[in-house]
Amino acid sequence: MQSISDIVEMQSLADALRRKGKRIGFVPTMGFLHDGHLSLMRAARRENDSVIASIFVNPTQFGPQEDLARYPRDAEGDRRKCETAGVDFLFTPTAEAMYPEQPVVFVTVEGLSPVLEGAIRPGHFRGVATVVAKLFHIVKPHRAYFGQKDFQQCAVIDRMVKGLNLDVEISTLPTVREADGLAMSSRNSYLDAEQRKKASCLFRALSAAEVLIRSGVREPENVKRMIRAIIAQEKGVEIDYVEVVDPYGLSPLETIRDRIVLLVAVRINGTRLIDNLLIL
Repeated sequence: MQSISDIVEMQSLADALRRKGKRIGFVPTMGFLHDGHLSLMRAARRENDSVIASIFVNPTQFGPQEDLARYPRDAEGDRRKCETAGVDFLFTPTAEAMYPEQPVVFVTVEGLSPVLEGAIRPGHFRGVATVVAKLFHIVKPHRAYFGQKDFQQCAVIDRMVKGLNLDVEISTLPTVREADGLAMSSRNSYLDAEQRKKASCLFRALSAAEVLIRSGVREPENVKRMIRAIIAQEKGVEIDYVEVVDPYGLSPLETIRDRIVLLVAVRINGTRLIDNLLIL
């Protein structure tokens, strides 16, 4: 596996791969990799000629009170995991290279960005869309891979790609979970053993809600009430939101239809955790 930090070098390599007719699969990450990330890399390995992964903790998607400096990092461990997963090229630009001056150009996806996570983290999805657009222009992938755990992020990126006619296919893969159902996330490392046990209530609540829906319940408020009640059984778990929405527009539903997504966000001792369940 070859590591590249220089943007021009990465662009030149991507151009060369495309000239040779190689199909490029790309997995953008912020590092501190877990099996969720590696599942994306393995899928990219199966479906493409060349696999590029990036590790970049993007400052423009963090708010002033968020955990940019505290965000977990493990450069050497990440490198080993990427190599084991079949990555050919690891792109690790610096913040100074990606943003050589104060950013003045941003990508904004109207409608999807200001709700849910965007309402709690203003400017977050502007930072996400901007850095992903920059990475796509640098890496020039044919297909890029994202995890469903960040459902709203996937929706924003998919809408951005379509809206800007970008020449890349988006592949969204299922959430990878721990044995107790907790969605794998780099931020899980912030939790101590007791908090980690409490966190399993998210998937337990979502699963119970799915059973309720499949039994015939069609009122979103009843579903949300159940989710909140199950989470509330765990002391110290503070709910940010519980929503039942349309998967494409993320708009709240008055009646549950055939295709919906359940979205939850909580805080446990200051650590924000999100999860979702897509019901078809």
